[in-house]
Amino acid sequence: MEVKTSLLDNMIGVGDMVLLEPLNEDSFIMNLRNRFDHNEIYTYIGSVVISMNPYRSLPIYTPQKVEEYRNRNFYELSPHIYALADEAYRSLRDQDKDQCILITGESGAGKTEASKLVMSYVAAVCGKGQEVNKVKEQLLQSNPVLEAFGNAKTMRNDNSSRFGKYMDIEFDFKGDPLGGVISNYLLEKSRVCKQPRGERNFHIFYQLLSGASDDTLMKLKLDRDFSKYNYLSLDSANVNGLDDAASFRTVRNAMQIVGFMEAEVQSVLELVAAVLKLGNIEFKPESRVNGFDESRVKDKNDLKEMCELLGIEQSVLERAFSYRTVEAKMEKMSTTLNVAQAYYARDALAKNLYSRLFSWLVTRINESIKAQAKTRHKVMGVLDIYGFEIFEEGDNSFEQFIINYCNEKLQQIFIELTLREEQEEYIREDIEWTNIEYFNNAVICDLIENNQNGILAMLDEECLRPGTVTDDTFLDKLNTICAEHQHFESRLNKNSKFLTDHSLPHSCFRIQHYAGKVLYRVEGFVDKNNDLLYRDLSQAMYKATHSLMRQLFPEGNPAKVNLKRPPTAGFQFKASVGVLMKNLQTKNPNYIRCIKPNDKKVAHIFTDSLVCHQVRYLGLVENVRVRRAGYAFRQPYESCLERYKMLCKKTWPQWRGPARDGVEVLLTDCSVPTEEFAYGRSKIFIRNPRTLFTLEERRRACLEDLATLIQKIYRGWKSRTHFLLLKKSQVVVAAWYRRYAQQNKYQKIKSATLVMQSFIRGWKARNILRQLKYEKRCKEAVTTIAAYWHGTQVRREYRKFFRANAGKKIYDFTIQRIMQKYFLGLKTTTMSPMDNTWPAKPYGFLEGAHTQLRRIFHLWRCKKYRGQFTEEKKAVYEEKLEASEIFKDKKALYPSSVSQPFKGDYLEIQKNPKYQKLNSAMEEKVLLADLVNKINRANGKGSPRLFLLTKSNFVLADQKTGQVKASVPLPDLASVSVSTQSDGFFALKLKEGSASASKGDFLLSSEHLIEIITKLHRIGTTAADRDQINIDISDEFLVQFKQDKVCVKFIQGGPKNGNSAACKRKNNRLLEVSVPSP
Repeated sequence: MEVKTSLLDNMIGVGDMVLLEPLNEDSFIMNLRNRFDHNEIYTYIGSVVISMNPYRSLPIYTPQKVEEYRNRNFYELSPHIYALADEAYRSLRDQDKDQCILITGESGAGKTEASKLVMSYVAAVCGKGQEVNKVKEQLLQSNPVLEAFGNAKTMRNDNSSRFGKYMDIEFDFKGDPLGGVISNYLLEKSRVCKQPRGERNFHIFYQLLSGASDDTLMKLKLDRDFSKYNYLSLDSANVNGLDDAASFRTVRNAMQIVGFMEAEVQSVLELVAAVLKLGNIEFKPESRVNGFDESRVKDKNDLKEMCELLGIEQSVLERAFSYRTVEAKMEKMSTTLNVAQAYYARDALAKNLYSRLFSWLVTRINESIKAQAKTRHKVMGVLDIYGFEIFEEGDNSFEQFIINYCNEKLQQIFIELTLREEQEEYIREDIEWTNIEYFNNAVICDLIENNQNGILAMLDEECLRPGTVTDDTFLDKLNTICAEHQHFESRLNKNSKFLTDHSLPHSCFRIQHYAGKVLYRVEGFVDKNNDLLYRDLSQAMYKATHSLMRQLFPEGNPAKVNLKRPPTAGFQFKASVGVLMKNLQTKNPNYIRCIKPNDKKVAHIFTDSLVCHQVRYLGLVENVRVRRAGYAFRQPYESCLERYKMLCKKTWPQWRGPARDGVEVLLTDCSVPTEEFAYGRSKIFIRNPRTLFTLEERRRACLEDLATLIQKIYRGWKSRTHFLLLKKSQVVVAAWYRRYAQQNKYQKIKSATLVMQSFIRGWKARNILRQLKYEKRCKEAVTTIAAYWHGTQVRREYRKFFRANAGKKIYDFTIQRIMQKYFLGLKTTTMSPMDNTWPAKPYGFLEGAHTQLRRIFHLWRCKKYRGQFTEEKKAVYEEKLEASEIFKDKKALYPSSVSQPFKGDYLEIQKNPKYQKLNSAMEEKVLLADLVNKINRANGKGSPRLFLLTKSNFVLADQKTGQVKASVPLPDLASVSVSTQSDGFFALKLKEGSASASKGDFLLSSEHLIEIITKLHRIGTTAADRDQINIDISDEFLVQFKQDKVCVKFIQGGPKNGNSAACKRKNNRLLEVSVPSP
């Protein structure tokens, strides 16, 4: 059975602020602190999620947590961002309602991480499949790319988003993602040129210099040293916890997954490098004849490298930094730029180049992740946008003004959608709707965006009018038109109450936002709103050969010159915010309010004043009041009855009727005042949180009573079970003991009976034995007497003829027994011809027969042994016999060769493909093939040769190529000379006058000398048409080398000569072979 849970179970503080009692700012902050101290970073305000940044990893985002919140009711488990993501996804999938998730909060509050968590949860719970997984991976991997180019380290956050992002994720009818569309808002491009102290430029600059390979940096003309680039701040270039090199590899991988081509990635990196180079360009003044100063580039090296990266002619860009062309109708005018104007033009180009590159990246990502199907899609939007910003010391400028304007619009739509949602639920449940009083910030939005006299409209009007336009003239205009507005404050307006307000400087104005008063410094408003880029620079960029420049600067096309002034930054942002608001109003909203607990970016610190400030400008207490204006708590009848049914005897343990009737009986029995609740169509509405907490207290007390009852029943059941088990065990033990006792008694009786039986049987057996022995003795006595009597009778008859024939018969019998014993002793002799043992002769008269029998038996067993030989084996033994006749007791090498069989073909010449050509050249069968060394007379060294022997000749061939070096017919061979020692040298001497004798004799060495000479001698012996080959065994013999005779002398060598024989040339007539001692 599934256990039903609720948000109210094991609640730390109050999980839903709607139930907070009493409701005020202090109790609100205290509840957040209490939950934060217990690692509960999420809290609800109805369906709104408040998220506290813990500044550390918590084990609440595991796959198990994803499964825990999957397909669960929003209030069923403790507050979590997964609950909101699941509610939005199920509403989109099951009810076909487009959703949007609005994530707001100031920098460092965790908005970006919250958007990642929402996207990762949706990716985890939606469908699976190769195409779906690819889409999910592309959507998730778009984040690292946008963070690298759009995030930076600030004083408040090490990974602060410096742009607003809205992503529409598109799903099919099954709830599987098809693609997405990303919109970006107001990139803080001023950061490219200048960063506040303690902050960094955008991440991509540091990642590129830290993580790119040396080869890539060389192509981009960059150096790893941050200090060489004016646009990079040095005081916080390295940030603890940020690995820029690893992040660069992650960005490269993410761009590949999203679908960027390698050429596109290289083009993007070239533009990033160009921005760094652009910041290093410096100018110097140069006086002209007319008295005006003209700017000139100081060091043209950086300008040259930047032009090479972008493919621009250096002279064109250099002129654009020195001159400005103004066109009006049909006239053109060229004016020089001074140094200040040149620096302004350089920074404007850098900011525009980077911001347009960022917009191109967003467009390129959209091309990759957009849905391919043409059918209608379900859409879930995720808005991650900057929160309300209030800087200290009045440093709020144009960027903060339009950021806060955006937050005013979001607060307006938040209140409207919240009230609309409440009203729709009341109507749906048939509950009477009462108007709720709340602060409507539409008046503040009108102050800023009104087309006639709004601040943005007046700023545009001031930027477009002719004449001298400054920030002060803009402030004067505001003081004139907005003086009477209740939310506008300025020291110079007609309202005299601010004339003495020294907290309001003369160059500032103050707006009473919904989140509080914000002081804006008017300096820079006009320039930042104009956001001008000189036409000369646009046209110079358009002329670049770089693949992206024409897409980034289309207005630079000379064929499409537009004299119309481009729209201002304020106008563009106002239009994009308007489109965003219309988009959000078509979707069902879900809110995540992010709060950072401290400014130190460390865990476990909760700063009350900082949190209070954020609670105020997020309007969270106001949100709770709106939620509680009617009924603070509502719950379906089924859930309410299931949770509180134990409070009434009529509903416990099971209510059989409709759930609404059960709730009515329950509340009546609990005496809840009728004004404290109302019955809807499917839900019970409770007005005051105290009523809910009273029901919870009574439920808790009832659960304790039920727990006590359950414990009592359980203990009784456990004791009874234990007693019955003991009783059953006692019966079993008693039965086994009685069985054991009876078995022992039986065994004793049985053993006593066996003893008595054995004694009786023994007595009977002894009596029988005595009788049998007596009868046996009687029979033996009779037999003995009869034998003696018969013997006496026989001897009397035999004595008459014994003396005449007894001697010869005894002799023959004795000889027969001796010969029989002798022949039986010969049976132990073995059949091995090698066995020389023979039994000794037992008697001297057998000496002749003993010798002859030994000889005959040996010949017979040798014949039997030879009868087992095959023809091949007979030939081998004949060769071995012939080798014994030639070398036995004549050459020291012979004994070691006896145990080695004569193999003949040691080279496997017929199988080895290396010698296939040589084998085919042989006309006869090769009897022996071996590797020998041919001794050179000049130095005594050997050259390896292949020695082949057939019945008619022998051949010497090259070992490597197999080429025949010499082929000698055997009739031309006169003799063979060898030494008496254990060496392998032998000389083949040829007959004088023969055709082969022209080159002289052959002096060779081989490991198989015995086999080679034996086969030569055997061939000569068996051939009828040639003389037998002489074998000369001597330690000194002559060898004929062409015209000269050389003496080969063999001597015994010492251990220093090694284990092999060595041949050395002593003089022209002597070769000395040193043979190691045995």
